[in-house]
Amino acid sequence: MKYRLSLVVAMLSAFCLAQTPAEVDEMLADYVQVAGVSGSINSVGSDTLNNLMALWSEGFKKHYPNVAIQVEGKGSSTAPPALSEGVSQLGPMSRKMKREEMETFEQKRGFKATAVGVALDALAVYVNKDNPLQELTLAQVDAIFSKTRKGGLAEEITTWSQLGVSGALGKQPLSLYGRNSASGTYGYFKKHALFKGDFKDQVKEQPGSASVVMGITEDTSGIGYSGIGYQTSGVKTLKLAKTEGVYFEATAENVLAGDYPLGRLLYVYISKKPSEELPLVVKEFLRYVLSKAGQEVVVKSGYIPLPAKVADKQLALLD
Repeated sequence: MKYRLSLVVAMLSAFCLAQTPAEVDEMLADYVQVAGVSGSINSVGSDTLNNLMALWSEGFKKHYPNVAIQVEGKGSSTAPPALSEGVSQLGPMSRKMKREEMETFEQKRGFKATAVGVALDALAVYVNKDNPLQELTLAQVDAIFSKTRKGGLAEEITTWSQLGVSGALGKQPLSLYGRNSASGTYGYFKKHALFKGDFKDQVKEQPGSASVVMGITEDTSGIGYSGIGYQTSGVKTLKLAKTEGVYFEATAENVLAGDYPLGRLLYVYISKKPSEELPLVVKEFLRYVLSKAGQEVVVKSGYIPLPAKVADKQLALLD
């Protein structure tokens, strides 16, 4: 079974929303070490999840020091082929597999890949910390980054004055930063912020999320998008609105309530043949990720932890 963010949100009616920074649900299970865990794990996929995967690996190795874990994060599009070819056991992705990716996997392996939700994220639009701009509608975001402008604005936005910024910065052109096409963040932003439109040629494509944030930190005219876990003191996030009116910050509370328009579920895909057990080392790694300790790592990394009811649904996918 697969769980869309809307379904995740629907399960939260009885859940007490956390304040920013997010708090770990006390109902999450503690991780209990088991016997017989050994071997190695290769993880290939999302750059957005790269820091989380590395920190989860460190935590897991405290329980099992002899387990070898290798993490490679070059973009979500690298996960499906690595999984289907058996190069990796874990495929972190900041988006769902595309239909053609799932079909290719199924042709090679004879069954579908399994998507395990591991954390929630707010895909943020960043500007330099000294930029006075506070908020944007998705239509404005589209007119800033897209050359097709499917969001509804007739005129493209190219200067800061068009967004109400005055003074010296208002006269400056927007300096656009984004991810490369291998990134799941690129695909998610294209679908949800650009209304499936095309990026402008002027977008400076970066190989990683940290590079986007660093570029904006060093560029007072910069604006770009990246996961909330990469926020630094050199940038600030903009409030966003689906339509002009009520704007929402990229906070845990707003993502959990379904109000922030670019909230998303982050995944680790696995190759699990129906009726067969996962390798113990893989199963236990994911059990650790979905435990209270694993979700505490999510909070420390600046992302949003899963409520216990959602984590339990993900754990059921491992059996």
